[in-house]
Amino acid sequence: MITVRCKQCGTELTSSGKVQFCGCPNQMRVVDDKVGAIDLNKVVMVKSVQQKKTSKLSAEDLAYQEARRQRKVRRLDFEER
Repeated sequence: MITVRCKQCGTELTSSGKVQFCGCPNQMRVVDDKVGAIDLNKVVMVKSVQQKKTSKLSAEDLAYQEARRQRKVRRLDFEER
């Protein structure tokens, strides 16, 4: 959840599932964890919380996937009769 303030009109917006606009000519908008505006120099981040992305794979699984990714493709030669 983030909270941002527009310097031009002074409106504070808190993120939610819906799109929110401040209504001034700068058109600051907040959607989930994304902030946009015509001029981002006129936007101040008041509060931001970054969520850690946890991996569902263990260290062994990640090592296996990395080793698997580095494998080379072997061509098999077959005899034709």
